[in-house]
Amino acid sequence: MKENTHPNYREVVFQDMSIDFKFITRSTIQTRETIEFNGKTYPLAKIEVSSESHPFYTGQQKIMDTAGRVEKFNKKFGARATGKATK
Repeated sequence: MKENTHPNYREVVFQDMSIDFKFITRSTIQTRETIEFNGKTYPLAKIEVSSESHPFYTGQQKIMDTAGRVEKFNKKFGARATGKATK
């Protein structure tokens, strides 16, 4: 490989700030902070959401019908929306 053309690919600690979950992976992300993790110093990247805190992955996802959208749809399209044919 040519020198000085590729980004620095190294181990980085990603910290989910919402639940203080940390994990190590390899990345080219540029960071200003470092962290002591498992007895070694790593670059630190702070993130808002990870698979440990995202509602889709944790099973806490809630589907919310705001402003009666389902009722409006059913009122407008009626039986056609459910696939039942009317004559």
